[in-house]
Amino acid sequence: MHLTRLTLDPRSALARRDLADPYDMHRTLTRAFVSGADDSPARFLWRLEAGSNAWATPQLLVQSAMAGNWEVLQALPGYLQCAAECRAMDQTAMLQPDRRFRFRLLANPTVTRERKRYGLVDESAQLDWLARQGERHGFAVLGALVTASERLNCQRKHSLGIVLQRVCFEGHLQVRDCDALAGALLGGIGPAKAFGCGLLSLGSA
Repeated sequence: MHLTRLTLDPRSALARRDLADPYDMHRTLTRAFVSGADDSPARFLWRLEAGSNAWATPQLLVQSAMAGNWEVLQALPGYLQCAAECRAMDQTAMLQPDRRFRFRLLANPTVTRERKRYGLVDESAQLDWLARQGERHGFAVLGALVTASERLNCQRKHSLGIVLQRVCFEGHLQVRDCDALAGALLGGIGPAKAFGCGLLSLGSA
């Protein structure tokens, strides 16, 4: 697994456009994972880091199974403030039953009613959703806070706009099923992954 940190330059008009609309951000990041216009990009997850100063040093984390060709973004005039910071890592190797971790997850908590998906706005409902995701993905939430919650309006060309609720969870979890949690680390959690949601990050408790 490859983890990349990108520091965008908000003086760039293209960077400001991408920071304002996650759909545009995803389209730009896709350039690092294709060789030609007709290629299907490799799967990747990304997240605008919570707490990063969007007016000075907005930072993205990008996680992918294959290494991205970040020279493509570095060639965009003024888009990045510095070279992409990349490292290969294997989060799944440190998973052990009952081990505890700090975590951060930017997600799109939803509920489906009558075949329609609705974003959860109430904080208690958001935390209940997180607990259900833990049961599904092999971990128990020991404690969590909603550190940010925002409603996003994303515009897509030639289609209606998309409205989604994006929520940042931070807290502590305990491993219950190593294989299930490894799958969640690699594949992400919840919907709207193309819009910067789903990337689960672990750190030593």
